[in-house]
Amino acid sequence: MKPIQTILCIGAGYVGGPTMVVMADRCPEYRFLVTDINADRLRAWQSGNPPIYEPGLQEILARVLNRNLFFTPDADTAIEEADLIFVSVNTPTKTFGQGAGMAADLQYWEKTARQIKARARTPKIVVEKSTVPVRTAEAMERILNTGGGPRIEVLSNPEFLAEGTAIRDLLEPDRVLIGGPETPNGREAMEALATIYAHWVPRERILTMDVWSSELAKLAANAFLAQRISSINALTGLCEATGADITRVAQAVGLDRRIGPRFLEAGVGFGGSCFQKDVLNLVYLCEAQGFPEAAHYWRQVVVMNLEQRRRFVRQIVSRLFNTLVDKRIALFGFAFKPDTGDTRESPAIAICRQLVEERAQVVVTDPQALPNAQRDLADLGTAVLFEPDPYRAAEGAHAIALVTAWSEYRRLDYRRIFERMVQPAFLFDGRNALDHRRLFEIGFNVCPTGKAALLHS
Repeated sequence: MKPIQTILCIGAGYVGGPTMVVMADRCPEYRFLVTDINADRLRAWQSGNPPIYEPGLQEILARVLNRNLFFTPDADTAIEEADLIFVSVNTPTKTFGQGAGMAADLQYWEKTARQIKARARTPKIVVEKSTVPVRTAEAMERILNTGGGPRIEVLSNPEFLAEGTAIRDLLEPDRVLIGGPETPNGREAMEALATIYAHWVPRERILTMDVWSSELAKLAANAFLAQRISSINALTGLCEATGADITRVAQAVGLDRRIGPRFLEAGVGFGGSCFQKDVLNLVYLCEAQGFPEAAHYWRQVVVMNLEQRRRFVRQIVSRLFNTLVDKRIALFGFAFKPDTGDTRESPAIAICRQLVEERAQVVVTDPQALPNAQRDLADLGTAVLFEPDPYRAAEGAHAIALVTAWSEYRRLDYRRIFERMVQPAFLFDGRNALDHRRLFEIGFNVCPTGKAALLHS
């Protein structure tokens, strides 16, 4: 296998773009190419203003852009030139046919594999970066190495990035997984990829294993994290009914060293492109392999997550005297989490739609996600307004519903906001991010998640 000089990433989204930026920064001796079918996305990267928001990303991009990192729409030429190719294309949940609603849609992945096959002129290493079902690498290997041509080794290298902290996660990963075939060529390919990561990742954090375990480990990790969120959220209604405090319950549980405190923050549920998709993919795999009880177990993680959004809206309706008709509700936050503009599977989407079904007038504000929010809710017309200024969004509102825990919202002048709202003014904290006692003293009726409401008589 010849030394690696040029590295290509097919896919310039939330995973491929930041990953190549950091790799180019830490590995200046390699040439990095990135291609994508979305020309506007490529132009944004090439301009130095990336199409995604991620703290620290733009600063590193400025160091490597046109030095050893290049964005190109010419995928065919890039494939021919590359020695190692990361495949980071979209693998959404299928919306049609067998496995609809659960299985991963692999059409873009297969088209990419066939394009690589058609343009490869020399031996290459192809690396799965997208989250894919177990044994996808086997299918890719069959496509790439059937019918002659140069030998292509296929590896699995799942990403474990959290949006909002992706740059930190790339620079200081808990682990890097590399899965590959247990053959001399396979082991050589795994070592070549490990050598790239070893430029900045300690060797003891780079784990090599069989490709199937690597693929399943990614699904399992996201399923476990999603399970923890749904587990703590499953206790919020009980806390509200009994007067218990979910924050104190989570603290007590998290102090157990066997459990730990991470991902025990109660709220309106998880969103993003990975958790629900990966859990449902795991459900489908369990069903397809004949394990219906395991499939049911994992499906309940998603069921609980969707119920948490509905319960949040039911609480708003109940507290606002069982009607929202013509009432202005200011939605603070639309991104699925703070420090990102990503709205994929955001709880705010379902919450907005349910509020509109109740004939409320919804006003959405968010520091980064308003353009995506406008696209996500375009079909609702004038039932939803979009306002970048949270003070103006809350003006004349009957209630504020905090859905994303942006740090900016903790620093707002809530006395000023309260004085410009319709009275009695309500604040529904779907992330338990604010100082509830202080808000109550200002005059708000405060309805946290998993805690007793603070209501004025």
